[in-house]
This record gives sequence, structure tokens and C-alpha cells, in this order.
Amino acid sequence: MAESVQFQTIPNANQLSADARAQLIAEPGFGKVFTDHMVTIEWTEEAGWHDARVRAREPFSIDPASAVLHYAQEIFEGMKAYRGSDGAITLFRPEENARRFNQSAHRMAMPELPEELFLEAIERLVAIDAAWIPAGEGSLYLRPFMFANDVFLGVRPAKRYVFCVIASPVGAYFKGGAKPISVWVSDNYSRAAAGGTGAAKCGGNYAGSLIAQAEAIEHGCDQVVFLDAAEHRWVEELGGMNIFFVFDDGTVKTPPLGTILPGITRASVIALARDKGISVEEARYGFDQWQADAQSGRLREVFVCGTAATIVSVGRILHSGGEFLIGNGEAGAVTQDLRDRLVAIQRGETNDEFGWRRTL
Repeated sequence: MAESVQFQTIPNANQLSADARAQLIAEPGFGKVFTDHMVTIEWTEEAGWHDARVRAREPFSIDPASAVLHYAQEIFEGMKAYRGSDGAITLFRPEENARRFNQSAHRMAMPELPEELFLEAIERLVAIDAAWIPAGEGSLYLRPFMFANDVFLGVRPAKRYVFCVIASPVGAYFKGGAKPISVWVSDNYSRAAAGGTGAAKCGGNYAGSLIAQAEAIEHGCDQVVFLDAAEHRWVEELGGMNIFFVFDDGTVKTPPLGTILPGITRASVIALARDKGISVEEARYGFDQWQADAQSGRLREVFVCGTAATIVSVGRILHSGGEFLIGNGEAGAVTQDLRDRLVAIQRGETNDEFGWRRTL
């Protein structure tokens, strides 16, 4: 049980000075700058979860036969800590990250981490590296992950694992900030299939998407859109984000769960929209329908969402047969309103009627 796991804190004797830190977080980009500390907890078949430490961020030393290097038993989460205008530090729905982490662990035949232990690990790292949280529109991106560390080349679930949390001060995910992005619809590659690992947040899913993302970049696009593996017709998700469609009658549609990642931002957007009386349907939507609705004007807005990007409009769609725009290629009113409301809750700028914020 989590209450039996005691944390040991070992401050980083070589942590950066305040001036050096301020220079790094002034324009951090995304995922390039890291804080002074990390959290690690180990698991073995004999002892369960143990040896919880807040320690200096440093490289791991692992055996060349470590199972993660050969069979990719690895999962992760993405979440953020925010500093409000009043100086308060908040997390956004971290309990949902803890639950999803364990759903991924179950799918990948890995040990589940007690939710309260997951949350304590996050909070301890944020507390010791709080000075790294940028002011203004920046945030502290948190990356909890777990990997198999068994020294064994047989094909079976490992018997040793390491859970770790690292942190990175970040700015905008896309270079253009909240400006509409362009996307490439992949004809050649699929991200997931029924019975696969699409709903798990594991590194292998992202590795398999990189060739399609590279294809998107070659076509001048920011992101790739994947269609279903069976019929190669139904829109599923992007390489790292969920997608929504806004129609002229005010209704919203988003692909159903099953083979796609159950995004926490996705669930929050659905709740915010329904709270405003917007009808949100979780249903299949074909790429042929997408093109026809954009041409007829029935489709007014498209946006994508995720922890890193929050909510961003899609303005231009490219595919092997050509390209088309959504409306005039600019961000729509529904998209902007949902983004404003979500960010205001995350940053403590409005009442949290949903109980999503966790203040540290």
C-alpha cells in the first residue's frame, strides 16, 4: 500500500543558480529544458513498490539486456503544473492521469501504481522544483513514466520496473502558439487497431506514428491525422491529440473511444461544451464526410486538443488528393470560447465549478 512507501529526499547539490534558471525558462520552447530533480520508485515481484526518492535529475544506468530496450514495456503520462496570478500552484485533474496511467499499465502487463502514490510523487517534485514554473502563459510540464528494468531476454512480463517523474518548463507547443495549424491525412499508415494498444499511453504507439508525422512535415503540415486501420475511412486522432468537429447547427462531433487515447483534455472539452448546452456526439466521422461538409459549409470549425497544445484550431487539411480549408482557415468562435474557458480553469482565473484543480 502507498502508506508503507516512505519517500527519501536528496536535494541536488549542483542545482542551477536563480539567474541561470531564469535564463532557461525565459524562452523554454517545449521539452528542451529540465528541472533539477526527479522522483524514482522501484518495483520488484518480491518487494512491490519501494525505494521512493526525490533526487537529482541524472542519467539512468541500465543493463544492455534490460527488458525495455528489447520489448518496449514502457508507459507514460503528460500533465502540467500552473502558477496563477496570485502565485498559487495548481495541477489540472491529476487524479485522471493516475487512473489512465494504471489503465495503460494493465494493458501492457505492468504493475499498477497506487493512485495516492502517483499523486504524492507528482506533488513532491513540483514542490522541490517550484521555482522552475514559468510565470505568464508558460507552465511546468510533468512526465511520469514507467519502464521494465528486468535483465532477461525471454518474452514475458518483466519482474522489475522503475517509475520516474521528470519536469520541464514549457512555452507554446506549436511555433505559432494558438494560431490554426495545418494537418496531413495519412493514406499509408495507421496508428491503432481493435484489440491493439491504441488506448494505452505507451511509447510504441508514438514510435509507430513517427514515419507518418515525418510525412506530414514533408508536406508542410504541423501534424498527421490517422484513419482507422480496418476500412481506412473513419477519422480517429492525430499523432498526439484528439480531434473535434463543429457544425453549422451548433453541434459538435468527436471520434468515439476504443482504439484512440482517452484524452483528459478531450473529456474536459466535452464537459465544458455540454455545460454550455452544446450537443456533443461521440461517433464515427468519415474522411469523405469531412471533405463534403467542409465544401458545403456545414462544417464550420475543426480543433484538436491535448495536454501539450491545450486547444488549437485546424485551418488547412492536406491529403494525397489535394487540400481544403475549414471556413476561412481562421480560428472559430466555439473553439476560442472552449479554449478560453479551459485555460481560465487551469490557471485559476475563474471559478472551478467542476472541481478539476488541485492546489498545492
